[in-house]
Amino acid sequence: MIAKTHTADAPLAMVTGATAGLGLETAKGLAAAGYRVVIAARSEERGRLACHAVRSQHPHAQVRFELLDLDSLDSVRAFAELLRQQEKSLARLINNAGLLAPPSRETTRDGFERQFGVNYLGHFLLTSLLLPLLLAAGPATPARVVQLSSLAHRSGRIDFDNLDAARDYDPWRGYRQSKLAMLLFAQALARRSEAEGWPLVSVAAHPGLSRTALFDSGVKSRPLLGRTFKLLLPLISQSAADGARPTLHAALAEDVHNGDYFGPNGLGETRGAPKPAHRSEAARDRAVEERLWQVSCELTGASWQQHG
Repeated sequence: MIAKTHTADAPLAMVTGATAGLGLETAKGLAAAGYRVVIAARSEERGRLACHAVRSQHPHAQVRFELLDLDSLDSVRAFAELLRQQEKSLARLINNAGLLAPPSRETTRDGFERQFGVNYLGHFLLTSLLLPLLLAAGPATPARVVQLSSLAHRSGRIDFDNLDAARDYDPWRGYRQSKLAMLLFAQALARRSEAEGWPLVSVAAHPGLSRTALFDSGVKSRPLLGRTFKLLLPLISQSAADGARPTLHAALAEDVHNGDYFGPNGLGETRGAPKPAHRSEAARDRAVEERLWQVSCELTGASWQQHG
């Protein structure tokens, strides 16, 4: 972890969807570690409130809001272009934003099933466009990219014949697929970084079961099960601040290597201190990982060029 100072030349970190919950707690942790922090989200009002929340705990923190709507690839491109104009390098990229199980099928402005588009494809394009800034941070202190996966990835599969869920939409199946995609993305980027000799560390993390507003939206798709789950949640879950610990470990700890995956160390990885997390068999399928990378490049236009 770097020194806890706040200077104009401090390294830059950005967190997507950091207006509440896990993302906001992650932004607070990065500010506490001395990073300048960009909160990238789609609501300016909530973004400015989040900046205020960070400064209320860390009065000297350099934190700002920038508009980013992962529902639109044009918004992703515009944000990346703006950041490339404003900054010389990016030390930490935390791809945190996400949707959880909308009851009915929705699509992004580009026509993707919304969970797959917002949770995964938007982050895939964003990371590719920010690659020049990420590589500019190293090699003495290589940049890190942290993808937010989930316990739900364990029962997920990538349905290449129905990625947009046009047939038989199931909200939780879509969520599981998007979070498996995020873990596969972290692994594929780690392999590419090593093959290209990039000064870039690509890792993933999951928060276990954390009490955030995301659950309130997600359980609406299963009302009876959702009400039961919410009654049990205080007994089996942890706070958003604790849920952010695996992400902050992935972003800040010294014992982190390309391709690592972190989650809580408690029963079933639902809560507790950060530790290496379990990957499903689907997450270890190299053929699926490589195919998803290629399909994602085709869908988003990501080119992974070292120079912007």
